[in-house]
Amino acid sequence: MNDNPSMHERRTGARYHFDRHTPQYREQFATITREMHEKCPVAWSDTYGGHWVAASSEAVFELARCPHVSNDHDIHGERRGYKGITIPTAQRARYRGGMLEMDDPEHRLYRDVLNPYLSPAAVKRWEPFIADITRASLNENIETGSIDFVDDLANIVPAVLTLAMLGIPLKRWSLYSEPTHASAYTPEDSPDAARVAEMHQQMGADLFASMQEIRANPRPGLINALIGMRIDGEPAPEHELLGQLGLVLGGGFDTTTALTAHALEWLSQNPDARQRLSAERDTLLAPATEEFLRFYTPAPGDGRTISADTTLAGTDFREGERLWISWAMANRDPAVFEDPDTVVLDRKGNRHFSFGLGVHRCIGSNVARTVFKAMITAVLDRMPDYVCDPAGTVHYDTIGVIQGMRHLPATFTSGPRIGPGLDETLERLQRICDEQGLARPITERRESADITY
Repeated sequence: MNDNPSMHERRTGARYHFDRHTPQYREQFATITREMHEKCPVAWSDTYGGHWVAASSEAVFELARCPHVSNDHDIHGERRGYKGITIPTAQRARYRGGMLEMDDPEHRLYRDVLNPYLSPAAVKRWEPFIADITRASLNENIETGSIDFVDDLANIVPAVLTLAMLGIPLKRWSLYSEPTHASAYTPEDSPDAARVAEMHQQMGADLFASMQEIRANPRPGLINALIGMRIDGEPAPEHELLGQLGLVLGGGFDTTTALTAHALEWLSQNPDARQRLSAERDTLLAPATEEFLRFYTPAPGDGRTISADTTLAGTDFREGERLWISWAMANRDPAVFEDPDTVVLDRKGNRHFSFGLGVHRCIGSNVARTVFKAMITAVLDRMPDYVCDPAGTVHYDTIGVIQGMRHLPATFTSGPRIGPGLDETLERLQRICDEQGLARPITERRESADITY
């Protein structure tokens, strides 16, 4: 990796002071994005040791697919010293962030193991399961007339489903949920960082114990699949498995929570659009889902490292330079999206960038869409007149990692419970997972979950 200290001084081309880890970036996102699109769609920023920022759809498209752009995170200096997908590099990272911090062919080895569990057909089998978690979660608040959509719904459903797919007992969802969300909104220099780190250690210990348990007594799920994979005839290294499982947890939890919370907030602010979405859901829900993904882009971007001198998007890049690819800013490019700063529920031809591009495109996109649609439709059906409370709403201070929310309180006309509550439902769903082998790959089980009462 090029560590020449004069590298940044010799930098030519557009410059822009870009710091996505500040509250100002979240507050002024549309203005900053518009300015970069108009003046410097690719620019050099001196923040965090210096890195390029790709903001336009054209630049993002080219760079995300370029063979001279690397995802590799060489934590131990065994290859070329590249720093993975976070800018700045996460100081508390103990191992790579799974296949998202690997290049091919290594990346493909892990992706091929997960594909039979996360394909469209594989995810569709879980729809009755997802609907039941959603129903039970809403039951806990339906009679009270008030709810926090983050704490009481959007944190729960993705977490329970993710644990089910992994093969971890469902009742442990809160042990995994809180540290996963907190790590996204807690800066490493925060006074609360030590508490978050301790929660992460507890979660990590449970995850490691689950791996050992499943290794000794195999049960279906992503953990079992990863344990069983072989690379040149040998098991995958333990630290790489932990990194991959951490990626599954982070991707499965906070991104879907963030998307759902923002959509519910917007629908509260636009009651006519909410009524239309509910009435026309058969045709409108799918495009509306893509539009919320475009507009709110839960994972705003990814870091990369230039792996060979190259010229792209009118810019000369040098090996070793860091690059931020902004999916969020590309999603607001007027060259691709008419009226990009407006939510258009029935937007046509919505080729957004929210799941990334190229070989590292989000493998969990089918899960995210399915869970989001289930939660949104359940709220529209059971809490159709809900009103969010702006005074109690808490967005993440910054959106450098996830564009999320910590709280989204709302009130609504109370209604009746339907079926059992959350604890009883989790016990029943655990039995169903075990008896029906729901977490098996699509190659072994094609039937949907049978959820009957």
